[in-house]
Amino acid sequence: MEATARIGVMTAPEDVYTHGHHDSVLRSHRWRTVDNSAAYLVPFLAPGSVILDVGCGPGTISVDLARRVPSGSVVGLDRSQEVVDAATVEASGAGVGNASFAVGDVYALDAADDTFDIVHAHQVLQHLSDPVAALAEMRRVCRPGGVVAARDSDYSAMTWYPAVPALDRWLDLYLQLARSNDAEPDAGRRLRSWARAAGFDDVTASASAWCYSTSDEREWWSSLWADRVTGSAFAEQAAERGLATRSELASLAEGWHAWGREADGWFAVLHGEIICRA
Repeated sequence: MEATARIGVMTAPEDVYTHGHHDSVLRSHRWRTVDNSAAYLVPFLAPGSVILDVGCGPGTISVDLARRVPSGSVVGLDRSQEVVDAATVEASGAGVGNASFAVGDVYALDAADDTFDIVHAHQVLQHLSDPVAALAEMRRVCRPGGVVAARDSDYSAMTWYPAVPALDRWLDLYLQLARSNDAEPDAGRRLRSWARAAGFDDVTASASAWCYSTSDEREWWSSLWADRVTGSAFAEQAAERGLATRSELASLAEGWHAWGREADGWFAVLHGEIICRA
């Protein structure tokens, strides 16, 4: 299959994306690179690798992967046409010609068996109602001897200092809301078990973390979450389902800002990672 081919069915999956595509979400996604979000995959990249990046978002990781496989290609897949369009602009602006983007469905990839050397998903499986089925489909399109790789955060393992009661409430609300979408926010710890259930026998599991502690990092992280709890799909879903009032969401936003102003503030996001040999 050529890298420019359109992948996937045109109907969106039934899954509900807890975050949505508000700017506060995309600000976080646009920050992501191979170095800060897929370093565990670097040893498996070869110059001619053909890669599928599932749930590519605005395409910054896809573009970075493409730079590292100059004689290969990367296809970024997302279910949102708006996001795919933004990723295409990202690749064009970066002058990267071996990355292309398409709308598609991780549960029904429109690709032949054994098409890709690497099938990668970053922060995707945690949002799916059937991550095992998704991994099985990713396995189908991966060539024998190739790699299926996934990295997902583990919300219950997130930790911060100093204690801010609003952040405790935020985490409880996030867990409740994500699970009401039939998703699993503590995906990081489950990746190995999901991969084995999807039929992989050779699975290497690891972990890594994001840490926000400088004044700039605290400002960025706290501001995007303050915006997310009041303006994103997270806020809309929480209010519509009666899980939180608008007033309470505003209080959570202020709690995030309060944490961000703390000179001793520190926040860590733990991720689970898997390398699965097809």
